[in-house]
Amino acid sequence: MNKTSVSKAIRIFKTGGPKVMEYLDVEVGDPGPGEARVRQAACGLNYIDVYFRTGLYPQPLPGGLGMEGAGIVEAVGAGVNHVRVGDRVAYAGRPTGAYAQTRVMPASILLKLPDAIPLETAAGMMLQGLTVQYLFRRTFALRGGETILFHAAAGGVGLIACQWAKALGVTMIGTVGSDEKAALAKAHGCAHTINYNRENFVERVKQITGGKGVPVVYDSIGQDTFTGSLDCLAPLGMMVSYGSASGPVAPFSLNELASRGSLFITRPSIFTYTAQREDLESMAADLFGVVTSGKVNIDINQRYALQDAAQAHRDLEARKTTGSSILIP
Repeated sequence: MNKTSVSKAIRIFKTGGPKVMEYLDVEVGDPGPGEARVRQAACGLNYIDVYFRTGLYPQPLPGGLGMEGAGIVEAVGAGVNHVRVGDRVAYAGRPTGAYAQTRVMPASILLKLPDAIPLETAAGMMLQGLTVQYLFRRTFALRGGETILFHAAAGGVGLIACQWAKALGVTMIGTVGSDEKAALAKAHGCAHTINYNRENFVERVKQITGGKGVPVVYDSIGQDTFTGSLDCLAPLGMMVSYGSASGPVAPFSLNELASRGSLFITRPSIFTYTAQREDLESMAADLFGVVTSGKVNIDINQRYALQDAAQAHRDLEARKTTGSSILIP
């Protein structure tokens, strides 16, 4: 055991509300083969953390939470060559456990950071930024000129999407829950905003598109927006359901896709898209490129101390947050 043998971390021993998260001392040893020990400057807060906390996404208990972070490599295990002690690194991926001061983790998901990207910025952009990258460049590859619908346009993924869509020459229609969030999305490049608390988003999309609908809908809301999202699509359109913030989508008949015009549907996961190291590296290079060029700015709008993770989750679930949120160990 080394001098960094004790670290503060969040652990859960059962699933449930924010109160199940406990701020504890945990032992951190030396990295084994293929592993690295990282002293974290910050870790990211994402809705997927809520899914693990509530049990929607199961994991062995007791367990950690958090899927992304950034920090300095303290030690590497045998066979690790792509990062070295002292490197500034960031990551997004399994296993959970990013809510920690220091952690031993698989080195395969670590990426060296460009000097121009601060550690705190990196901690708030990896999961969300890589998500936008695969959604826009791979799941439904945008070439410019399209009009798209993107739900939750003022969230962490949404604000990155607003900027990236504009950079690609794509007209983005974004749904939001308030006039303040609408203004925020527009300031980041969203061409049209729809306040779903005041407007019917299906009717507005049809208005904006002259009745044609859109070729693709990116939907992280799930249950509440699913059917409406299908109704926004043009024939042969693609429904990209990549999250379930309002609850999981109920079972539905495939005839729903046929009757609306031979629609396509996919339920992508970042873990599939980043499973191969070469894919992860090319996706990260694309993300780092748009951030360092200034085309996409990462807004860290909320910072919480690690021990205040429960409050961070409450704010996230109450839709009080905008842009990215980070926890500071």
